[in-house]
Amino acid sequence: MTETVLVVPGDGIGQEVVPAAVEVLASVVDLEYVEAEAGDATEAATGEALPAETYRLATEADATLFGAAGETAADVILPLREAVGSFANLRPARAYPGVDALRPETDLVFVRENTEGVYAGIESEIAAGVTTLTRVVTEDASRRIAEYGFTYAEENGYASVTVAHKANVMRTTDGLFLETVRAVGDELGADYDEALMDALAMHLLLRPEEYGVVICPNLAGDVLSDLAAGLVGGLGLLPSANVGADNALFEPVHGTAPDIAGEGVANPTAAILSAAMLLEHLGYGEEATGVRRSVEAVLADGPHTPDLGGDATTTDVTAAVIDRLGD
Repeated sequence: MTETVLVVPGDGIGQEVVPAAVEVLASVVDLEYVEAEAGDATEAATGEALPAETYRLATEADATLFGAAGETAADVILPLREAVGSFANLRPARAYPGVDALRPETDLVFVRENTEGVYAGIESEIAAGVTTLTRVVTEDASRRIAEYGFTYAEENGYASVTVAHKANVMRTTDGLFLETVRAVGDELGADYDEALMDALAMHLLLRPEEYGVVICPNLAGDVLSDLAAGLVGGLGLLPSANVGADNALFEPVHGTAPDIAGEGVANPTAAILSAAMLLEHLGYGEEATGVRRSVEAVLADGPHTPDLGGDATTTDVTAAVIDRLGD
């Protein structure tokens, strides 16, 4: 039976890089694609940033490939992650030959808890000029992300696992997160280090080669993975997977890039690498490896889009990746 992939380009350069990723997917496997809309333009046209039909299609598809949303991002991506039952946000950050990386020794994977923390959406205005935000941390979610992170590190050959936290200040919430991750690590006999998330940000800049898998609460994973993008050449290189028990959603880490949207020069690398993660999720491991190798070859030899110092178009890079698939 042919797997179904829901394609949601969204706004801005999502309209350019997601079709590029689909073109690469179509060149290696036979999948069925269903397209749906979400984002700022959709809200302007329909009054809803995420139509109920798009949400339904995400729950029914075998995987979803998403581009980007602008001002409506919280109204789009958070419900879509919920639709696929995502509990883990996987964000690899690697430096590649041919890319002018600040830290070419970087090879990091952020395993980010994806359901709670400050992203639980519990905000209130309790008086004029006074607002609150409730941070939610549960033992169940902390245990699940810990099990996923330690297992991922072992299965993918990462010797270093670091648990990021701020339990010295957020003693109850991050205290529970840290205690739970420790318990899971001890149960699995895993080696790991612990680091305050703010200090870790500095150490990642200075010594990224000392780190591999980083298990993070929700907000910390968001911030630290963007920092890591600066180490490897920019957000245009970072893919991500929102993993559930059976379903998953894949998206480039970058946003809509309104300054270049519509010009045809957006870097499709992150979207194509997200598509490679989608292939792996669907069981096409060999094809996923082939896509990654093709991307790496193009990054090493060119062509490059302007964000990487070149003058190639999105179409040029996509065609080059497809051409290298047969090598």
